[in-house]
Amino acid sequence: MAIIITEECINCGACEPECPNNAIYDAGAAWKFSEGTSLKGLIDFGDGHTMDADAAQNAISDEVYYIVPDKCTECVGFHDEPQCAAVCPVDCCIDDENVRETKDELLAKKTWLHQE
Repeated sequence: MAIIITEECINCGACEPECPNNAIYDAGAAWKFSEGTSLKGLIDFGDGHTMDADAAQNAISDEVYYIVPDKCTECVGFHDEPQCAAVCPVDCCIDDENVRETKDELLAKKTWLHQE
């Protein structure tokens, strides 16, 4: 599963620098797959879908910080627990019940995001 940031977010920004995948963005900010990852050029999602890693994507939230589920690995492969949740002063970084992934899937995503 991925982590989401709830409406209780106070926009303090403590979570953003803690993310090893650069999956956390300020409210209204566009995001890119290339930011904080090794993805470059045309990336293949393995399902016939491709995208330019440097293409700006629309913000997921215009009101609070947000986490891009396609980049979130819950810190698997980096830390023992999600760092955003560990540093959040208002406990608004929680499991996203709509995005469920196994530890193996999260490790595979981490490998994909940080190809060598």
